[in-house]
Amino acid sequence: MADKFMSMRNLKFTLHEVVGSTPLPHATGGNGHTRKSMDMVLDAAFDFAKKALHPIFEEMDRNPPELKEGTVAVHKDVRRIMTTLGKDGWISAVFPEAWGGENMPASLLHAVNFIFASANYSGSVYSGLTMGAATLILTFGSDELKQAFLPPMLEGKWQGTMALTEPEAGTSLGDLTTSATLSDDGTYRISGEKIFISAGDHDGVDNVVHLMLARIEGAPAGVKGISLFVVPKLRSDGNGSLVNNDVTVTQVFHKLGYRGAPITALSIGEKGDCTGYLVGEPNRGLSYMFQMMNGARLEVGMGATAIATAAYHAALDYARTRKQGRRLTDGKGAPPIAIIEHQDVKRMLLFQRAVSEGALSLILQCSRYEDLIHAGPEDQREDYHLLLELLTPVAKTFPSEMGILSTSLSIQCFGGYGYCEDFPVEQHFRDMRIHTIHEGTTGIQGMDLLGRKVVMKSGKALMLLDQEMNQTIEKAQAHPELQKMGNTLSDAKETLATTTQALGGMAMEKGPEAFLANATLYLEMFGHVTIAWQWLAQAVVACDQLAAQGVKKSDRTFYEGKLAVGRYYFIHELPKIGPLAVTLTQPPVTLETDVAHFTD
Repeated sequence: MADKFMSMRNLKFTLHEVVGSTPLPHATGGNGHTRKSMDMVLDAAFDFAKKALHPIFEEMDRNPPELKEGTVAVHKDVRRIMTTLGKDGWISAVFPEAWGGENMPASLLHAVNFIFASANYSGSVYSGLTMGAATLILTFGSDELKQAFLPPMLEGKWQGTMALTEPEAGTSLGDLTTSATLSDDGTYRISGEKIFISAGDHDGVDNVVHLMLARIEGAPAGVKGISLFVVPKLRSDGNGSLVNNDVTVTQVFHKLGYRGAPITALSIGEKGDCTGYLVGEPNRGLSYMFQMMNGARLEVGMGATAIATAAYHAALDYARTRKQGRRLTDGKGAPPIAIIEHQDVKRMLLFQRAVSEGALSLILQCSRYEDLIHAGPEDQREDYHLLLELLTPVAKTFPSEMGILSTSLSIQCFGGYGYCEDFPVEQHFRDMRIHTIHEGTTGIQGMDLLGRKVVMKSGKALMLLDQEMNQTIEKAQAHPELQKMGNTLSDAKETLATTTQALGGMAMEKGPEAFLANATLYLEMFGHVTIAWQWLAQAVVACDQLAAQGVKKSDRTFYEGKLAVGRYYFIHELPKIGPLAVTLTQPPVTLETDVAHFTD
């Protein structure tokens, strides 16, 4: 297995030189990180990932969690990982100092998570899930809930989860049936079933704390009647001890990939003795959960980006060392060459790098907007919020969908070996597949983008993005070698705008079904244009640096490589929006296809 699973050089280039990591205008506390201090954090994260996460990458896959005597047994190192991440302050990093945190900016947090997930995606999710659940309690919970649950969660002693999905209510959360009945002491009796709960139970921690959606008796139907509860596996008995809270694991799902972390089915309140603690106000649970959803969707996109990155580096290492075949111009007696010299292998590696590094740039750009929402100039914070809202479904979906193609080409670089367990890319391919499903399927993201984000505030978010892209294009015009790319992006933006307008006309003429029928294809088109913007931004920085005096040879090679991948993307990938535009501006075939037409 290749030791290198990511490039710290590229991560720091993207974070500092492309996205920008200068202290934010109105930042306080930990948000005032300098470039030097951020690099110290990144280096420490890489050291932990290399020593603790990467060595058990394959072990966790080969020895998946098992349900044993009512508890899920996971890899023995999970407890050590959680304890270390808690003790060293990684889980609490984004929290205020009062909770042991340092107010870490979102851009730095996402970069750290990228390092962890590149090393071992399954091993990285335990702490990330806990951080997300703890953030919900911190944001919306009472002081009593915070004092009871946050310390052990942030110390890595208790696991946190998000318990939304039910057997008959996946994406359609308004149909959930898990119930909550008010008790005399102000707590609630919870009863129901949940499925597909990541880290829903395991022996790597002392307790599991579920942030669970349920419906209080008498609440309105649909999404308006959903409340949020803290439902621990073990609850306090009031005397300093923990007792069973009537939360039972009924199944550990056997999965295609992502096998190192359990996904469970839970039965809640079978004996009528499950206590839940209301978070915030009744009937506002879904709004609370969705306020956290942007971060969760960015993390899914970052996980996919990390896996694609690790697979690319494995393929690159193999292509450099594997010798086979000769150049077409070589004579019969010429020795075999490294397969990286072959044109089609170069093409496959360029595609993988274009996807993974383009996606990384977009997600870090989104995280920069996330920081600016809280610490940027007050009169611009709404604009940053709109940009983040618009780009989140793209940042979640592009690396998830394109990552499947990218890891597939990683396997292809290995030939037959890539299909075998001898090398890590077959695992990366399997681990990748969940990301198009997690936190909303690709279809949901497409409808969110086209049906909500594009039209919100009368299209203001789209106009703001257009301005952002224009700024990058303007910078590109200062470099003769980038002018063609800048003009190509301008044309692509215009194609996207024309297609969007055509879809708006279709909505008025044929209704919402026609408007959203091909929303997934629209999301794909939008993603290609957005990633082109990010590659142009990287190319601008590369040209700026190459024009500077005294550029080291290694840096020159790095920046020239960026220009090469950018050219590849604009020539090979961005033109794919043409056929998509043709399809999107036609009446949807699916709308004209009756269900009876699907015959066996």
